[in-house]
Amino acid sequence: MELLSGAEMLIRSLKDEGVDTIFGYPGGAVLHIYDALFQQSDIAHVLVRHEQAASHMADGYSRATGRPGVCLATSGPGATNTVTGIATAYMDSIPMIVITGQVQSDWIGDDAFQETDILGVTRPIVKHSFMINRPEDIPETIKKAFYIATTGRPGPVLIDIPKDMTAPTESFEYQYPAKVKMRSYSVVTRGHSGQIKKAVELLIAAKRPVIYAGGGVVQGNGAELLTSVVRELGAPCTNTLMGLGGYPGTDKQYVGMLGMHGTYEANMVMHHADVVLAVGARFDDRVTNNVKKFCSDAKIIHIDVDPASISKNIAVDIPIVGAVDLVLKEMLEQVKKTDLRVDPDARADWWKQIDAWRAFHGLRFDLNDNELLKPQQVIESLYKTTQGDAIICTDVGQHQMFAAQYYKFDKPRQWITSGGLGTMGFGLPAAMGCVIGRPDMPVVTVTGEGSIQMCIQELSTCLQYRLPVKIICLNNQALGMVKQWQDMVYQGRHSSSTYEESLPDFVKLTEAYGHVGMKVDKASDLDAAMEECFSLKDRLVFMDVSVDPQEHVYPMQIKEGSMRDMWLNKTERT
Repeated sequence: MELLSGAEMLIRSLKDEGVDTIFGYPGGAVLHIYDALFQQSDIAHVLVRHEQAASHMADGYSRATGRPGVCLATSGPGATNTVTGIATAYMDSIPMIVITGQVQSDWIGDDAFQETDILGVTRPIVKHSFMINRPEDIPETIKKAFYIATTGRPGPVLIDIPKDMTAPTESFEYQYPAKVKMRSYSVVTRGHSGQIKKAVELLIAAKRPVIYAGGGVVQGNGAELLTSVVRELGAPCTNTLMGLGGYPGTDKQYVGMLGMHGTYEANMVMHHADVVLAVGARFDDRVTNNVKKFCSDAKIIHIDVDPASISKNIAVDIPIVGAVDLVLKEMLEQVKKTDLRVDPDARADWWKQIDAWRAFHGLRFDLNDNELLKPQQVIESLYKTTQGDAIICTDVGQHQMFAAQYYKFDKPRQWITSGGLGTMGFGLPAAMGCVIGRPDMPVVTVTGEGSIQMCIQELSTCLQYRLPVKIICLNNQALGMVKQWQDMVYQGRHSSSTYEESLPDFVKLTEAYGHVGMKVDKASDLDAAMEECFSLKDRLVFMDVSVDPQEHVYPMQIKEGSMRDMWLNKTERT
């Protein structure tokens, strides 16, 4: 049997688990691990410029590939710098392994140099965490960590490793376990057949059904099955922000994203539905608006792998706990073999109403009379140029909502964004992780001049590893979403949301990092610039696009209202 040090066992365990890339930043507590990394070639290491970026890169890698991403940071500030990335992954149920160094075990609790109780710090934002107390436990711990991160409701798992656990001076017998046994952790996979049958009967009898699909459909690899179920039922389908791509965005049965900035038709469909099938969604406050007014006349069916998510925010009539793909497979089989039939007249009336709602709004917006670009135009140009076949990453804010509204996602894992936590700075490093995980796809970051400055130092990492991310910056010279709320709620008092006099020259900054910078400030130049940007396939291109600083994101739900209560523009509401 092979004898390996703790550090060597760690790297070998990751290799045996199928890991091909680690995102990280070295420091004293992890130098033994970095030395072990240096002495092998099976696992690549990507050196970031900030540990937050390492966690976001691992997150983006996971979202794009479906495989857990791995990041590595040293003790103390290195570990705490990953916290935002861990919380982002936790809120969006992303499988991720975070390995942090720790001071040597006999120093723990002594306030040693670069000591932080990272287990305590991250306890509320991880699915589980481990402290390595014996080097020989490393292989089993790695096996358990990956199992926990990827099964049930996925999430980040943290492994804290004191420096002496990885010392090269001691060797131990290495054996990677084939299976993992955890008495305290069990996962429900198959849904209850009786509950599924009840759900099918209710959906077929419904006069105004709707399928409401969330990020669980994407994470649970249920997109194809969902599409089949929706088409068999002939019902409209709407997605949450996290669920985009879980149902084809160009399909005639798709009514768009729902929620705070969802389409008029999606929110109206939800409000007037008599049966709601929620699949892998958690009835988030960005969707429901006032929970007391949410779908008050509807029977609700909820499919989720996490029993704690069912009836947490909204009471449901038919709960189904199970993996999305397995439940949808059984549901599809039952829909096909049942003798029950949909009422064709009722369904035709429902679609007639839906088409009327589409015609009424349909994400319309007015163009400017001058050459000043609207952000919606930029996203439409991006969609046209990429032909809908690109991975789109975003930060958080107005640009995120415009991208979600105006780019049509036909496939899962095309849309990479921070949904639950709303993390500025996420877009660029997440896109970098996507490039490494999916080098076959063009990868775009749609961002704002505020968000991009939170992790802009990663342009250096992009140069080192030749990562040809395309950055489309919707530059409105303000923290756009903050400014929008201040316009709407605070009578236009722009407190700390504008900074036009202090913005950098992004073209020069990009060029200083060794990449291609482009400036677009006229509508007539947009399409040609977009074509040029994507023609440079092997280069990172930063396109700084000046957009109308007065533009708001609409529709927008009215606070404490129902789903049908929306602002449609600055002066018009439902």
